[in-house]
Amino acid sequence: MKAFELGKMTLSSIFKKPETHLYPLEVREPFPGSKGHIVVDIDECIFCSACAKACPCNAIEVDRDASTWTVDYFGCVQCGSCVRACPATCLTMAPERPAVAAQKSKETFSRAE
Repeated sequence: MKAFELGKMTLSSIFKKPETHLYPLEVREPFPGSKGHIVVDIDECIFCSACAKACPCNAIEVDRDASTWTVDYFGCVQCGSCVRACPATCLTMAPERPAVAAQKSKETFSRAE
């Protein structure tokens, strides 16, 4: 009896659309509300360091004198604490995940004056 159920399931899966994605060729759209990586609008940033203080994993560094803002995407846990703590609302969480990299690196943003 179980063999007939298994056969029915196997035959039905042959004619259905595959349930998996061919990842490099087909990229799935992010789910609504998903957190991928931090995006900063450096022109709106006031360099107050509130985001760096709120970050639980110390992935953000702010240098007020040099007007630079640095994020370590490999150290970030995408919790969104920095976005909630920013008084200038210059931080957002983009739903796309960061690009795959061969080496760990930090990305630095600086204000062009």
